[in-house]
Amino acid sequence: MRADLLFTGGPVLTPHGRTATAVAVTAGRIAAVGGDELRDLAGPGTEVVDLAGRLLLPGFQDAHVHPVPAGLELARCDLSGTTTAEETVAAVRAYAEAHPEREWILGGGWSMEAFEGGTPTKELLDAVVPDRPVYLPNRDHHGAWVNSRALELAGIDRHTPDPADGRIERDAAGEPSGTLQEGAMQLAGRFAPPATPADRLAALLHAQRYLHALGITAWQDALVGDFLGMDDPAEAYLTAARDGSLTARVVGALWWDRRRGAEQIPELVEKRARLSHGRFRAGTVKLMLDGVAENGTAALLDPYLDRCGCVTANRGTSFLDPGQLPEFVTELDALGFQCHFHALGDRAVRDALDAVEAARAANGPSDTRPHLAHLQVVHPDEVPRFARLGATATIQPLWAAHEPQMDELTIPFLGPERAARQYPFGALLRSGARLAAGSDWPVSSPDPLQGVHVAVNRVEPGGTGPVFLPDERLGLADALAAYTAGSAYVNHLDDTGRVAVGALADLVVLDRDPFAGPPEAIAGTAVALTYVGGERVYAAG
Repeated sequence: MRADLLFTGGPVLTPHGRTATAVAVTAGRIAAVGGDELRDLAGPGTEVVDLAGRLLLPGFQDAHVHPVPAGLELARCDLSGTTTAEETVAAVRAYAEAHPEREWILGGGWSMEAFEGGTPTKELLDAVVPDRPVYLPNRDHHGAWVNSRALELAGIDRHTPDPADGRIERDAAGEPSGTLQEGAMQLAGRFAPPATPADRLAALLHAQRYLHALGITAWQDALVGDFLGMDDPAEAYLTAARDGSLTARVVGALWWDRRRGAEQIPELVEKRARLSHGRFRAGTVKLMLDGVAENGTAALLDPYLDRCGCVTANRGTSFLDPGQLPEFVTELDALGFQCHFHALGDRAVRDALDAVEAARAANGPSDTRPHLAHLQVVHPDEVPRFARLGATATIQPLWAAHEPQMDELTIPFLGPERAARQYPFGALLRSGARLAAGSDWPVSSPDPLQGVHVAVNRVEPGGTGPVFLPDERLGLADALAAYTAGSAYVNHLDDTGRVAVGALADLVVLDRDPFAGPPEAIAGTAVALTYVGGERVYAAG
């Protein structure tokens, strides 16, 4: 046997640790794992990669990401790099001046902490774009900033009621102030011109190139469908899967329309069959149970506090009826669907686990592999239930650090007891739960190495502390496992996520061995090479 591809001369992260220094690949799969003896497998046609001490490990997989909206934002008014109100407004002005032909100013990615209370006003936009409608979702895509022209076109005024699943922020006189939360986003967003099929395909391929450059070989798209004006990526994936331009392996999570009930399940079955092709499979259903803590819509067991520390009447929002959720999940599970839950607050986490438990009781053990994403606040009673029910905890490590949104818009409204229950990665792992990892990009960076850094240090890259809940830190090997084997399990890609004989050669070479340096230096690591099925899809420089 001659190898098509041979890696030698560096540490290899296998399921047993850094126990090898060479890997041979033949016909897209790993044929041998060992040491210097594998050099004998090199032939005239073998591509030999000298690791030179760099770490070889399984390709990263993102268990919760939105590449097409992210790609579209990068091509529009991209505000993800701004940190202050002044910078954000200046970026909007510059984009509008550079694109006088655009009927609407679209894009997004602004940070809530840049504006008082996390709610920017229409007047800020009116000053720089008075003549065209502006619609800009924030970084977490649970709120949108609009100008007066957009409100006028949408017919939103002081008499417009809040939708059942959202809120129109208002000024002291009751007039819409310029921020639309959750379901209220669609009141204006539905008037914005949709992206064309060509736009969506270009966004997907742009995002794929970027993700490959970060070592990501597979992902789960956490929203395939129509939601709050976001562009449905389904046809873009199907086109790319059919023409071969989809080089990643992708699982699509079909959107559960929260305005409807079980009558939509036959439609999901039809979509699963129609959309699954090649490297794209649509065997998951996404159920969004609540919102986010920063705007008070994450569903909590006990009420939020106000700015003075007093108890309010707000316990957040349950987008799906907890009484009906077990019925929905049981039927989906019986049909072989994986359920992917958006669950930030402790009440949402409990509701999701209750639904999984009901499905297990009704259907018995299955291989549907339900997973709960985000898990910002988890009650201690729920932690052991993950392992017991076989529910994977899908974590977003970059959020588990002290930063303005956490310190100014979250902790004061949770209070110290609940704030200490945030992102309990360590507790979940110690309880026996399986961890997967994702980014929620474009909400936050999709760079797995940045996420690993925070999971290990509980401090932002480049930060110096204080450490955010140090008992919840993960070891480097466990954090990397969440981004590889853990997410591969969630994605039902059982022949990926590990360096072992017979596995698909979805591999990444880092520019160094992060195990050889201090934990504080992990974020300085970068990707040198990325392979999918033994084919190189990225090379640095």
